[in-house]
Amino acid sequence: METLPGELTPEPAAPDPAAPGATDAPGDVPDVAPQLRGLRRRRGLTLEAAAQRAGLSPAHLSRLETGRRQPSLPMLLALARIYGTTVSELLGEVAPERDPIVRAGRSEPVEADGWIYHQAGGPGRALQALRVLVPYATRADIVRVHPGEEWLHVLDGRVRLALGDAVHVLDPGDSAHFDSLTPHRIGAATRGGAELLFVHTLMQSPVAELCLGTGAPRLR
Repeated sequence: METLPGELTPEPAAPDPAAPGATDAPGDVPDVAPQLRGLRRRRGLTLEAAAQRAGLSPAHLSRLETGRRQPSLPMLLALARIYGTTVSELLGEVAPERDPIVRAGRSEPVEADGWIYHQAGGPGRALQALRVLVPYATRADIVRVHPGEEWLHVLDGRVRLALGDAVHVLDPGDSAHFDSLTPHRIGAATRGGAELLFVHTLMQSPVAELCLGTGAPRLR
């Protein structure tokens, strides 16, 4: 069996003491071994390097990859993060085909902390696209810091964007693209409010938090 440089050759089957994060391989559990090995190699990781990131011994990861052990759900989540994929892919599931077209009026707008969100992109994507109505002087105009990237484009009104210690005023047609780990605050700079397009990479955030809202979302 081909191995990467520095990778251990899978050891022959042997009794394996109980270890956290794995179970004996039952017949009704999907065989994840081929996906585990293939994804690791596509990432260019040796068995030792991947095992160290996952907090496992190389021998233990080898057993997972050869099907002699089955990982638990927490272990699958950890390995999916390391390999930059999803648990569904590890399990060999095929994602349903997504409709690339988002029709106007397909979904109801959502309100949180005075901000009104219209879904402008498809659900379940790594990029979340929204059309946002920002009223003047709401409590959602507070500083946020979180993982991801943000891009916004002003459609109407003026937007006040604070990035770290700098404050920018954006007019219609202006855009901003920034790392959202930078402390930032977004608000309308005109009393009539502002409308903007907003794209965010933090897929797991609920709509109410994507654009800085903190309250429970409400359908309009």
